[in-house]
Amino acid sequence: MQATQHNLSCGVVLSTYNSPQLLEKVLWGYELQTHAAFDVYIADDGSGQETFDLIDQFRKRGKLRLHHVWHEDDGFRKTEILNKAIEQTSEDYLIFSDGDCIPTPTFVADHLDAARPGHFVAATLFRMDDAPSKAVTYDDVASEQLFSVRWLRQHGQPWSYKLLRLGLGRTAGSALNRMTPTLLYWAGCNASGWRKDIVAINGFDERLKYGGEDKEFGERLINTGIRPISCRYTLICMHQEHGRGYVCPEARAKNLEIRKQVREQRRTWTEFGIVKQADSAARPQGERRAA
Repeated sequence: MQATQHNLSCGVVLSTYNSPQLLEKVLWGYELQTHAAFDVYIADDGSGQETFDLIDQFRKRGKLRLHHVWHEDDGFRKTEILNKAIEQTSEDYLIFSDGDCIPTPTFVADHLDAARPGHFVAATLFRMDDAPSKAVTYDDVASEQLFSVRWLRQHGQPWSYKLLRLGLGRTAGSALNRMTPTLLYWAGCNASGWRKDIVAINGFDERLKYGGEDKEFGERLINTGIRPISCRYTLICMHQEHGRGYVCPEARAKNLEIRKQVREQRRTWTEFGIVKQADSAARPQGERRAA
């Protein structure tokens, strides 16, 4: 890690909702990071007491600096709680992931290594099937066996070419990052950027529900001139399988329409973000808003 990157103040923003069993395994991963100078902001979309108790347990362990940002359960309001969490942060650089994605031991260090002014880091996840998701233990994370093809196959993960990403070395992975034809975007499961750039676009659009709400955020970043850096083959977290009772086709359709407007009109600012429409006078001076 470069010295300048090593000294960056860093916050990790994790979204969660009533999934303490998944969140526990994720927090194990952050306890085991090779780079420990970061705070964790848990953006909680209305979880119950079990999640509060889990966070208290991890606070007592003393290995993580935890901030629990919570609001009442009133449907899928992930973008709202993410904005509230962003408001609580003060660090220069923010890493975003989900409370169901277990990080590799170098996850934070790798994000900081990749950070560049005028850019955001675009990475991805590996989707575990239900059987390996449920089989994960603390020792599997601590020993790094979880992140191996062998462990996954032994615990019921079907064969897929995507498994090959887990066995790549740094050299091969970096080469594939440069060569990939995949369109780069902000994926809320594994992305990072500069706080000042995030605040400059007013955070997440709170009109958006599940389905592309993170991509819309990234599209506005790109419209301001912030460019994605591909880390798809070198910076991966492990997604635990779970149900998705919050999927709504109507909400997805609305999201797609908003994203279309963002692309066509080259929008950078949302009136439905951290600073609300009624408070538009508080918008940062010099903020460019595309017509």
